[in-house]
Amino acid sequence: MAYTYGNAQNAAERIKEISGVNPLKCMKCGKCSATCPAFNEMDIKPHQFVTYVQNGDIEALAQSKSLWKCLSCFACVERCPRDVKPGKLIDAARQLVVRERGQNYLEADEIPELIDEETPQQLLVSAFRRYRR
Repeated sequence: MAYTYGNAQNAAERIKEISGVNPLKCMKCGKCSATCPAFNEMDIKPHQFVTYVQNGDIEALAQSKSLWKCLSCFACVERCPRDVKPGKLIDAARQLVVRERGQNYLEADEIPELIDEETPQQLLVSAFRRYRR
């Protein structure tokens, strides 16, 4: 996969920018991975994901199952003693890959076409916040 943001290091910087996270604060304690409900489904665990971003190994992240197995429950965010927020890094990497594949940002005027009457309002707000970045 070729990144429109330049090289892999630029992609790593873009992930940091989207997530608002500083992965250098990670001390590799593994608490994030220990609390992850999708741990057994992931090929790259949350604490490892942080290391991949630190090292600029974005190609491996883009190809990993973990990118799509993450539930975005943010249990890892709550457990992290250093406030690294691995779930936000995973979410940002997911967004980067989706954008690279040519899919557009979510626009507010598109939302009514995507929902039905049973859709919780909180879901709409969350989706709009996440996909408008």
